[in-house]
Amino acid sequence: MTMNAETHPVSRGLLANKIAFITGAGRGIGAASAHLFAREGASVMLASRTESELRSVVEEIRAAGGTADYVVADLSDSSSIQKAVRAVVERYGRLDIAFNNAGTATPPGPLVDVDERHFDQITTVNYKGVWLAMREEIKAIRATARTGAILNNSSVGSLAGNPTLGAYGAAKRAINSLTETAAIECGAEGIRVNAIAPGTTMTEMIQRWVDAEPNILQTLKARTPLGRAAQPHEIAEAAAWLLSDRASYVTGVVMRVDGGIRA
Repeated sequence: MTMNAETHPVSRGLLANKIAFITGAGRGIGAASAHLFAREGASVMLASRTESELRSVVEEIRAAGGTADYVVADLSDSSSIQKAVRAVVERYGRLDIAFNNAGTATPPGPLVDVDERHFDQITTVNYKGVWLAMREEIKAIRATARTGAILNNSSVGSLAGNPTLGAYGAAKRAINSLTETAAIECGAEGIRVNAIAPGTTMTEMIQRWVDAEPNILQTLKARTPLGRAAQPHEIAEAAAWLLSDRASYVTGVVMRVDGGIRA
């Protein structure tokens, strides 16, 4: 079609016709991403442990005209993740893109005060859980769509020492390494693997930190050049781009979405 100043191509959506899988999708960044991905044309399968939250998000997406379904899954359990990824393929026929967003945090405090139970939980969910999910997603993409993209949710706390949230930052740094390795191993077959590193974002996780340290939010805002915290939908926008074909030559990247706090 010849284009001029009065002629524009029809917008198809950033993720048109993609089949997407999102973990931790019942609230926060995951829920915001589910809404956005659906608006951008994807069919979305949501996963988390809390069915009531998943059902609510799916109903909202469908009411807005989007396509979505959910599967209840414990993302620290390998068999549960296998079943969740299998559910995507059974429901939609293939897997194109995946956003490994699910995570948890320890109560803030010095490393020497971290409870071993909390440390194990962080390691199991934030590190092992992402590896388990990536493993199943890569297999599913290979077997169905053949090419695709995976995105892991890291943190700016992974990019340097992370006082009061040290175990959390360490697990997120491990995600960065998994991301880079998978990008190298899967690149030749057309599977891209990236991560995002959000800064201060107004989720339930950050609210729990604020409850424990009432002044921390103002401290973080003061360190951020944009002078504010992000809303979950702003992180979702970056996630959508990295998973879209517009980022077709981007892989192995840990992209900061942090308002400049690590500039």
